[in-house]
Amino acid sequence: MANLTLAIDDDLLRTARIRALEQGTSVNAVVRDYLRDYAGQRDARETLLEIFALADRSGASSGPGGRNWTRDELYDRWDRPPRT
Repeated sequence: MANLTLAIDDDLLRTARIRALEQGTSVNAVVRDYLRDYAGQRDARETLLEIFALADRSGASSGPGGRNWTRDELYDRWDRPPRT
């Protein structure tokens, strides 16, 4: 693996290190991932894992019980007129 030297403003690097630490990673890993994306070498599995991680961190949900629709219930909805 090759090494790369970058000239970066001290405040920018400090802020990037703090943000990376908060995200459980390093500036080196962030730059490496960015360059992999930029070069178009990221595989689909990595992209999906990142999307799933973002979804987990979002905190979005379908409510306390979640949604439990059956396939028939979903298709049945298309047959009903819209509620007014």
